[in-house]
Amino acid sequence: MIQEIDYFAIAPPLTLALFAGLVLVLDAFLPARPRVRPALGLVTLAGVLVALGFVVAQAVRGGSALSTFCVPPGLNAPGGGCSYVVDRFTLILAGLVLVAAVVVVLMSMTELARGGIPVGEWHFLLLCTLVGAVILPASRDLIMLVVALELVSLPVFALTALKRYDGRSSEAAVKLFLVSVVSTAVMLFGVSLLYGIGGSVFLDRLGAVLGGEAAAPGRPGAGASVLGASVLGAEHGLPGVVTVGVVLVVAGFAFKIAAVPFHAWAADVYQGAPIPVAALLSVISKAAGFAGLILVLVTALPGQAGAWVPIVAILSALTMTAGNLLAMRQRSAVRLLAWSSVAQSGYILAPLAVAPAGTGAGASVAYLVMYAAMNLGAFAVVMLVSRVARRNELDDYRGLAFRSPVAALALAFCLLCLAGLPPGLAGLFAKIVVFREIVDGGAGWLAVVMAVNTVIGLYYYVAWTARLFVPVTAIGGAVREGAAQAVVAPRSAPAVWAAIGVAVAVAVLFSAAPQLVLDLTTVT
Repeated sequence: MIQEIDYFAIAPPLTLALFAGLVLVLDAFLPARPRVRPALGLVTLAGVLVALGFVVAQAVRGGSALSTFCVPPGLNAPGGGCSYVVDRFTLILAGLVLVAAVVVVLMSMTELARGGIPVGEWHFLLLCTLVGAVILPASRDLIMLVVALELVSLPVFALTALKRYDGRSSEAAVKLFLVSVVSTAVMLFGVSLLYGIGGSVFLDRLGAVLGGEAAAPGRPGAGASVLGASVLGAEHGLPGVVTVGVVLVVAGFAFKIAAVPFHAWAADVYQGAPIPVAALLSVISKAAGFAGLILVLVTALPGQAGAWVPIVAILSALTMTAGNLLAMRQRSAVRLLAWSSVAQSGYILAPLAVAPAGTGAGASVAYLVMYAAMNLGAFAVVMLVSRVARRNELDDYRGLAFRSPVAALALAFCLLCLAGLPPGLAGLFAKIVVFREIVDGGAGWLAVVMAVNTVIGLYYYVAWTARLFVPVTAIGGAVREGAAQAVVAPRSAPAVWAAIGVAVAVAVLFSAAPQLVLDLTTVT
């Protein structure tokens, strides 16, 4: 059998893979000169923009969804199956990843300008991560899903460790590696159980089998009615096996998105990693993790919602509560954003716990899209300040509005967005969408938990914002020793200023026209 490959469907990840190879070759053969570093960054940025252009072309194409790597009906269950599908969900998540990648690449160019990090390896690994992040929302079978998720994860701890002779980076890389290995093992065990019961790796086929709409391939009997009696019959004890598989798969993804109780690695890894890697973990890696989780729950396991809906609801409540309470105690800007990111994962999980059939997934994706812009903007400003404040603590931001008004206003806007306060209306609308889904789904207790956590989050977001506009003379004439007294000028760090501009511009757009996101993220 020869499979026909739709190269237009796989053009975005294929483009990223080709540019990854190009960067590696250029790094090997170009002379080691000062101009090579920004040149490789520009090549990487060009690859991301070309891939984003293909995503836009697929989106404006219209018509039915694109699919490739398909198996004919005769070799699988009736109807066959496709491993790679480009639909609205795929395009939204791929677009989110690539726009976020533009900001991360710009931040990387500033980070690499300091020296000490191999440029070619950095951009190669970054592009490899993006390949996995773009493939993952298009994956429609368990094998491709796991491989894409690992392609997202494995290069990241290598990126973390590239900051050589830095003890915190090495420690962060080891912790991230251990977390990745454990989560992968847990997920693979769950995936193997689901495959053993369902008899297929395709998500839609698993959904039909586990939902009782079809018999598993190779099982005795014919027709959908035989499933409950023989395939998942209680006399075989198989429903318990399915539940175990569901729990293990959800736990594996919970590691990836830093959901409680699998969250302990987040703050140490974010603080030890270079700031562009921390931004990548908080947005791109998180988006990939949620894409995989949504696909598995909504496509493969809707018939087992009774098993995973309570689990996701409890994880959501615990995650947002733990993240916010821990963020309140932080003095480091990066650690605060790390725990804030954990809390935001709880908000994104909440709609899945009450409306798994489609609208809940749409609300989660809408929140994820809006969160990405404002969080990247905050990380970009934090990186700017880190160039003159080695410890990068919250006290370093006192009076920032008087030293760099543009940076202070950008950070203040992003923090207010994360808090859900005007003029940061993007965060407010994102929370309203989630609240609406929770209330409509009948989970009043979860809505109360989210409301309380939103108030808790206001404290540390507003406290940080207030520091930006407090004159140094108002707190005793001088800040602590080592605090930032200046901020890098735009001409000395143009790439990171460009990253701030892109992230804030998108956040402003979402605040002014949130319906753009809400209309796009209706997942059907």
